[in-house]
Amino acid sequence: MNQLLMENARVLTLDIGTEARTPRRGSELKNLGVIERGWVRVQDGLIDAVGAGDAPSSKHARIDLEGRVLMPGLVDCHTHACWSGCRFDEFDLKMAGASYLELLAEGGGIMSTVRATREATEEQLIENLCHRIEQMARLGTTTIEVKSGYGLDTETELKMLRAIVAAGERMQTTVVPTFLGAHAIDRDQPNFVETMINETLPAVAEAFPGITCDAYCEEGAWSLEQCRRLFEEAQSLGCPLRLHSDQFNSLGGTRLAIEAGARSVDHLEATSPAELSLLAHSETMGVLLPCSGYHLDDRYAAGRTLADLGGAVALASNCNPGSAPTPSLPFAIHLGVSRCRLKPAEAIVAATFNAACVLDVQDDRGSIEVGKRADLMVLDSQDERSLGWEFATPGPRLVLIGGQIHDLSPLGG
Repeated sequence: MNQLLMENARVLTLDIGTEARTPRRGSELKNLGVIERGWVRVQDGLIDAVGAGDAPSSKHARIDLEGRVLMPGLVDCHTHACWSGCRFDEFDLKMAGASYLELLAEGGGIMSTVRATREATEEQLIENLCHRIEQMARLGTTTIEVKSGYGLDTETELKMLRAIVAAGERMQTTVVPTFLGAHAIDRDQPNFVETMINETLPAVAEAFPGITCDAYCEEGAWSLEQCRRLFEEAQSLGCPLRLHSDQFNSLGGTRLAIEAGARSVDHLEATSPAELSLLAHSETMGVLLPCSGYHLDDRYAAGRTLADLGGAVALASNCNPGSAPTPSLPFAIHLGVSRCRLKPAEAIVAATFNAACVLDVQDDRGSIEVGKRADLMVLDSQDERSLGWEFATPGPRLVLIGGQIHDLSPLGG
């Protein structure tokens, strides 16, 4: 369907009437650019026109949304959705009291998924990822970031990144790859950190020019100094930076990321008040990952504080097999409201326009503006606050990806 007119909708444009393409903060963080009774016209995959009141006469196919919310498709800016294997046995251990860091120290956790991912073929990884992308699309996610990091050697990291790119070519959903070779320490590899910095990172930067480089700064994973060395090499190769910081312990990673000019620091459950204030007054964005707190330990980032301090806040699912086994960004929005204490409007901006800023795709994603890609979703509600209130719902009424109505039939049906 190349021509479509959706009318009689509560349209959340997120267009705040400014040319700035910077993340929303302060009062702008909750400005949804609402058209109470509006319409959106789609032509050849792009948003062709947006207006209020009665829609103009048109030969386009028309859909009367009967007052439902029409909003930008969701942007999931932090996932680990490319992997093989499962961690069901470790979940049993977790239920018996084992902690995430204890499992990692015993060679489980991330390392158990590394072993399974190394054994998988590239095609198996593509198929696994495509299945998860489909699950996400059915819940309204139209753009996702996917990290490597379950390879931890040059060959498998490159295999993962090729699989991530290939999955994006097969699916309607936009897929943005990120290099996360610094996800854990493989203690079976001598000189692992040096090899990752001096061999794997340059090979990745050559194969995928301009790819973002991420790291996991935590006890039992990469130290602050190791992350610093990685960042210096990544910057010399032209790679933008991101950092997992302060999930369990505050090691100074947030300050390091800010000083290095990283696009984002993600997690922030253990961030000190001083570093939270530093983050809020920097250009670096704070990405909240509340699904991990829900699954692991009921610890959540101080999203309300970060927003009140003027920080640029984003939300993501953190989809992964260990700490956040969920494809649902709507559930992350619910937790962002109920646990991180964001207001519903703030959580929506955090999971659309601001998330697009993290991935540097905000010129074409994250808001309803003429000329942007027609990635849209229709809620089965006339009030967007339902996204923060509800959880475990079937998903949106309608999803458009690149102007095409996405099939919301059951998987395998």
